[in-house]
Amino acid sequence: MSNILVTGGAGFIGANFVRYWNARHPADTIVVLDALTYAGNVQSIAGLAGMSFIHGDIKDTNLVDQLLADYEIDTIVHFAAESHVDRSINGPDAFIETNIIGTHSLLKAAKKAWLDRGIGKPHRFHHISTDEVFGSLGPNDAAFSESTAYAPNSPYSASKAASDHLVRAYHHTFGLETTTTNCSNNYGPFQFPEKLIPLFMINCLTGKKLPIYGDGMNVRDWLYVDDHCRGIELVLQDGRVGETYNVGGGAELPNILVIDTICAAVDAAFEANPDLARRFPNAPAARGIPSVSLKTYVADRPGHDRRYAIDEEKIRSELGYSPAYSFERGFATTLQWYLNNEPWWQAILDGSYNGSSKIDAKQIQA
Repeated sequence: MSNILVTGGAGFIGANFVRYWNARHPADTIVVLDALTYAGNVQSIAGLAGMSFIHGDIKDTNLVDQLLADYEIDTIVHFAAESHVDRSINGPDAFIETNIIGTHSLLKAAKKAWLDRGIGKPHRFHHISTDEVFGSLGPNDAAFSESTAYAPNSPYSASKAASDHLVRAYHHTFGLETTTTNCSNNYGPFQFPEKLIPLFMINCLTGKKLPIYGDGMNVRDWLYVDDHCRGIELVLQDGRVGETYNVGGGAELPNILVIDTICAAVDAAFEANPDLARRFPNAPAARGIPSVSLKTYVADRPGHDRRYAIDEEKIRSELGYSPAYSFERGFATTLQWYLNNEPWWQAILDGSYNGSSKIDAKQIQA
């Protein structure tokens, strides 16, 4: 049995992890700490047994101190982060505050609880990071490995790189038992509709334009969120303390192919289920018009990384990880979830969920 603090557990990947861990480790106590900024949604983890939710900020070191003591926490899984590149370009301060100062706040609390008090309790601080810290790859470059030099190109990736270094430093300097995973582009249920896959699916359903940056040929490795959760589980259970592991989905695809896949899948769903035309009358597919008609090319964003790719040999050889979901299977599951859970994402579009404001679905994407 473990007592786990999950930061950012009401966000996309955090909520999926809470659900994953709760189903597979029902004897464990899960405490979720989330500030419920715009991308946090308590409905994503509503109704789970054996889970406590705390509305609070990771930068509140005293609060984290209290939670670690009150719940006898032995494991921190740290998802909480500002994570959208476009937002980091327009407002980098929040990324510095949450991703760097917030991570340091957690590390200080963990060191105090697990090391300074001298109780010698086995513990783990697991940090969730991103492949974006490695920068951009050329078309023929080798995929990112754990030894790839850091070269972040956006305020977001720079802030995550800094947090990675802090976690490493607290292990090597103080002996804090840490692990880190650097993941590729996640997709799946409960993803806030500012990222490419949910945004473009919802825009197809609501008849809004599909804004494609540049030529649409930026390449990403796509990781179904359940596979990511399983990779984290393997690292928590058997990963070597102080080590970093890359977690990928094995689906390196250009954005334009992903967008065309979304359009074709939405069209096929409308053809197979006539009731969708009643539910989503503004969708081109409701009128027999291909969803690709919504595609529009817009100016590329500043510093847009061209290609990411993950070399997952380390986690595969050491821990037996391999993605269970092909992109085709993961995407089909994701589309069906969004079709079945319109109230969840409609509340976000309406601004009636627990977040701070409506989103502009025309302007923000992956």
